Amino acid sequence: MLGRAGGQRHTGGMRHVASEQPAGTGNQTGTHGWDEELVPDARGRTRRPESDCPVETALAAVAGRWTTLVLRELMGGPRGFTELRTLLPELSAKVLSERLTALREKGLVTAERLPGFPVRTRYDLTEAGRSLRPLLVTLYATGAELQRLTPAPALSPREPRLGRLGP
Repeated sequence: MLGRAGGQRHTGGMRHVASEQPAGTGNQTGTHGWDEELVPDARGRTRRPESDCPVETALAAVAGRWTTLVLRELMGGPRGFTELRTLLPELSAKVLSERLTALREKGLVTAERLPGFPVRTRYDLTEAGRSLRPLLVTLYATGAELQRLTPAPALSPREPRLGRLGP
């Protein structure tokens, strides 16, 4: 309903700056249960975040250099260690092994020993791992926008630009 001071309207418990778009669409920000932990109120205060904040849980799942790229490659289906090394040539075998172990411990990746010699292992995403796809795509889009808005620091030879994470 229009007519509030400052051109705001109130719809279903959510405040929005007056626009042609209905509440909850476009770039209008609605109020969600977790907003109070992240977004300051009119007085500039937020609730104290809980230690088990879902945002922190999601970010912890993909934290660590190379983790998102390992997840990206596994989004394409099950892969062996050697195949992952080929797809991520700048990633050392030691770091790849560490990332796969961490992802397994978080319940995001499974490891299946294949029969035969030499011993081979096939890695695949769990349902929880596959559920990270929208987060990774959003992080990619946000990162691309931040790169566009801020000058990129020069990359050292050890920090090559890698392929796209997005769709």
